[in-house]
Amino acid sequence: QVQLVESGGGLVQPGGSLRLSCAASGSIFRIYSMGWYRQAPGQQRELVATITNNGRTNYKDSVKGRFTISRDPAKNAVFLQTNSLTPEDTAVYYCYANVDYRNYWGQGTQVTVSS
Repeated sequence: QVQLVESGGGLVQPGGSLRLSCAASGSIFRIYSMGWYRQAPGQQRELVATITNNGRTNYKDSVKGRFTISRDPAKNAVFLQTNSLTPEDTAVYYCYANVDYRNYWGQGTQVTVSS
């Protein structure tokens, strides 16, 4: 079994920044990709950013230029640096990992952008 543990969420003012972290542990042979999704109240879960094991990244259009995803393969970790946050970024952010061709999810971390 694989566990994902996220951290770094919180309350931030508009224009502020947060750094989200996620670490995978457990029975891991190879991680093919990791990333972040988010879900706002009453909305469907949506992709925010992903990164493959060869470093290829993909971003939701509305976060391009503001968010940066990165990985530390040695620690089975993924990070999301979020800058210039707006109230529209408020959501629960979920980490995911494709481990040995199976998808796993974290429990989610709340990001609230409000003055």
